[in-house]
Amino acid sequence: MTRIFITGNAGSGKSTLAATLGRSLGLPVYGLDQIVWRPGWRKSPADWRRDCEADLVARPHWVIDGVSRTVLDAADYVIFLDVSRATSFVRCAGRNWKYLFRSRPGLPENCPEILIIPRLIKIIWRFPINVRPGILSALAVRDDCHVVRDQAALERAIAAITASNSAAGAPPLMS
Repeated sequence: MTRIFITGNAGSGKSTLAATLGRSLGLPVYGLDQIVWRPGWRKSPADWRRDCEADLVARPHWVIDGVSRTVLDAADYVIFLDVSRATSFVRCAGRNWKYLFRSRPGLPENCPEILIIPRLIKIIWRFPINVRPGILSALAVRDDCHVVRDQAALERAIAAITASNSAAGAPPLMS
């Protein structure tokens, strides 16, 4: 089995990395934004989200991006994109500009970025205080996780996951 979870702050690069890894490794990619959000940027009910996450993690192979303890616990490998707030803000600004008045791929209809900008600013600003400590705590008891703060760490993480997957006798991943 190859189950990779990519987590981090909004704008950290989760979806971009997930798409790249999925494509290069031949794995299906799922974004939790499709589960978390309903049209008009309304949050999905917690029980529905829990059921959807359980369905996703039951699959044998995947790359999932988002923030979820359920997915983190089910993953074979975890990559935590631990980037600065400034990096997240800059990346979100670029993304928001492109999808300012329409939904970006991976989101329900009627979720233009302009409607979430104030909330997104709060999410990014509060992440290091409210979310990051929990992720780091969960990762501290695992040996299959990679905290990525720069390009070199990202390259090491990808190499380690590929090598570990091969050593475990998993089917070869596509390159």
